Amino acid sequence: EALAPMMLAIELGYRHIDTAQIYGSEHNVGEAVRRSGVPREDFFITTKVAETRLNRDAFLASVPKSLETLGMDYVDLLLVHWPNEAVPFEEYMTALAEAQQRGWTKLIGVSNFTIAHLDAARALLGEGALATNQVEVHPFLQVPKMRDYARQHGLLLTAYQPIAKGTVNDDPVMQRIGAAHGVPPTTISLAFLMTEGHIVIPSAGSEEHLRDNLAAREIALSADEMDAIRAL
Repeated sequence: EALAPMMLAIELGYRHIDTAQIYGSEHNVGEAVRRSGVPREDFFITTKVAETRLNRDAFLASVPKSLETLGMDYVDLLLVHWPNEAVPFEEYMTALAEAQQRGWTKLIGVSNFTIAHLDAARALLGEGALATNQVEVHPFLQVPKMRDYARQHGLLLTAYQPIAKGTVNDDPVMQRIGAAHGVPPTTISLAFLMTEGHIVIPSAGSEEHLRDNLAAREIALSADEMDAIRAL
């Protein structure tokens, strides 16, 4: 059921595909890329190591398995999906760096890390080692402390659930701004987050929603509109 929308997304122009070991979608991602006929190097593929595989041996065994499932020689970005306090932090962060050194991934990053986790990672791996922290961000959860920290350290935030599971559609402010631009509130949500400097990874299953998401790239929000959304 997920393969057809993925194929359509690629046809419409999507090139960044986010997956993870626990999603069960790595095979479909690889299959969609192969069937599309678009060169592999035109894609940006992200996958994530599960929190249950963070000890060094399991971590370094899991990444080649993901590549095998994807049918790819490398991913563009490899993330630690969640921190796991049951495993020594240094163990899985150095394993992440080793995966990059081995050529399994071009970039490394993390997901669901707190500022304290990011400080520890910087101390361990050095400033600029991590490309992103993937966290839940949307108009109702704008994580200003994390946003400011990321900007200070040149770290990009990747926003998951950027349309708040569709609940932005029910907000009067988002409805008003969407109507002014002739697009649904979900599109405005993505445009807002991108204007804030975030990467967005919305999910969509229908052609209508896939197109609505892409339309966010063409939306220029005014300063007043940005402030109205920030107030949410």
